[in-house]
Amino acid sequence: MLVLVLLLSGCASQPDSSHQCGTVSSFLAPEPELGIYRAVVTHLDGKPVISQPNYRLSVGKHRFTLAELIDSPTLKVSLASRTPKDLIVVVEANTRYHLAAKFNSDKVYRGKDSGFWQPEVWQQESYNCELPASR
Repeated sequence: MLVLVLLLSGCASQPDSSHQCGTVSSFLAPEPELGIYRAVVTHLDGKPVISQPNYRLSVGKHRFTLAELIDSPTLKVSLASRTPKDLIVVVEANTRYHLAAKFNSDKVYRGKDSGFWQPEVWQQESYNCELPASR
């Protein structure tokens, strides 16, 4: 009888994670004075998307492909070097992640050097999120 009670209480204490989600955003204005610029999402989990301010996603790993929008006068790379890059975000429940392009301004970038930036989560915050129930 004790085993049955323990099994039932163990089942009852497991939260239903099927509706849990997090949000990944690219709308918040970054801080260029800190070397952080806007980025737009071009692909999510390998599929092309129309960029939007928020992506409500299931908990787990998601791959974002981002294009940087760095408008620093010190950036002198060719347009061919301004290629999109991938970022893996491990989405946790009730969390919002803000994406941006980090300008690596520690040296001068010229020609075809794509190392001038990297995608990053520049801010994270608590945010209530619930996926709609599937029908």
